[in-house]
Order: sequence, then structure tokens, then C-alpha cells
Amino acid sequence: MSKPVQYMQRTKNTYDKLGYPPYRWFEADAAADFAPVSKGLANSKLGLIASSGAYVEGQVAFHYKDDTSIRTIARDTPINKLRFSHITENYLPEARQDPGTVLPLQSLAELQRQGVIGELADEYYSCMGGIYSQNRVKTELIPNLAAAIDKQQLDLLLLVPL
Repeated sequence: MSKPVQYMQRTKNTYDKLGYPPYRWFEADAAADFAPVSKGLANSKLGLIASSGAYVEGQVAFHYKDDTSIRTIARDTPINKLRFSHITENYLPEARQDPGTVLPLQSLAELQRQGVIGELADEYYSCMGGIYSQNRVKTELIPNLAAAIDKQQLDLLLLVPL
């Protein structure tokens, strides 16, 4: 079995090599409000956001620096159609070898077939996780993701960070 990938350290090392000022990890001003789950997973509609830079063959790849756009990925996208573009290029070998580690399309579909998950969103979303500008994350990325997610009327949202 291979060792876990140390993505946080890889991200720091990547930014250091690019000559940017030291990377400042985001720290919230306050703890997030607790939102109790109103129904069980087997009765819920689940969506997904991955910050892996995943996109589908034929879509435009993410730009390596401060790309705040999002990509829509249909839940039934074949795994061999997934591509990755990310500022931390050194994580890509693992993602390309097993896309399900960062975008678990097949695992979620199997959990739905087994009745563990009630319903899956028709579309999932991917974004670039290595956005240096925290302001652009707040003013561009988050509002766009929120608008896309709101349309799906989800009960739960799975966040897969990178």
C-alpha cells in the first residue's frame, strides 16, 4: 500500500518554488454555524464540490494561477473522460492514476445503488483549489459555486478538498 500524499506540504512547496510570498492558509473570522442534518443520508440528495481542478475531456482546462471558474461534471461522466489541471502539478500523477481518489463518481454511484445515499445530484462541481487570492475566492468563486449548488436543491454537500 502506498503512503498518503501530503497535499498541504506539496502546496506549500509549490508556492515556495514559484517565488510567491509565503502562502497564507485561510483562517475564518469565526467558527461556521452548526447545521443539524434534517434527514438521513439514505433519504437525502447529495451533491459534490471538489477543489481538484477536475474537468471533463472537451472542457477548457483550469489555468494554473488564480482561476476562479468552475466546471460542471455530470454524475454519469465516465472516469476515463476526467482530466486534471492544477497549480500543484505534482499531485497529478495520483489523480490521473485513480481519478476516484479526488472525484469519487463511481463510489457515490455505488453507494446510491446500495441505498446508502438516497439521490445524487445530476451535476457535480470542480474548481481550482490553489487560488492564491483569498479575496477572489470570497468574491468570485464562492458566489458562483453557491449559485450552482442552490439550483440543485440538495440536502447534503460533500466537499473534497485538495
